[in-house]
Amino acid sequence: MHPFKHLATITKHHNLVMVHCFKCGLYWQGLTHDFSKLSPIEFWSGAKYYQGTRSPNNAQREAIGYTAAWLHHKGRNKHHLEYWIDYSATSGKALEGMRMPEKYVAEMFCDRVAACKTYQGEKYTQASPWVYYEKGRSQYLLHPETQAQLEKCLQVLRDEGEEAAFRHVRTTLLGGKK
Repeated sequence: MHPFKHLATITKHHNLVMVHCFKCGLYWQGLTHDFSKLSPIEFWSGAKYYQGTRSPNNAQREAIGYTAAWLHHKGRNKHHLEYWIDYSATSGKALEGMRMPEKYVAEMFCDRVAACKTYQGEKYTQASPWVYYEKGRSQYLLHPETQAQLEKCLQVLRDEGEEAAFRHVRTTLLGGKK
């Protein structure tokens, strides 16, 4: 059980997301990002399965076959693509990804960058979020427009760096000024 190490990790992650959201003009989302991680079900699961190099959700899933913390978390945080999975009304598929509002796509981008920085530490590169995304890409249920938006943000980060990526999020995704 590692409650203090887990708290330090989620605080570091939150602060990085906050800085990234502020660069995009998403002040409220940056301040309130992932507060559900402090709820008992999420916090104590994270402390129990803490490893420091990856999400404790993965360790809990491996240990007991599901992740109580993740099931709680994804239903309360709109920046996760899983929040937007619903029964299909038109496609003939059982489930599909719904189109995410751009402010949550932007926060999802910030979250992915911060997660890679938090867990990879000195091994992080501007390509890391793209590489991580690409590994699981075929498994995601993302609306095509949401997928294109997220992929473009990750590609700009990979190819042009953080300054260009956050400028892209502000101007293209959120329609703000350069």
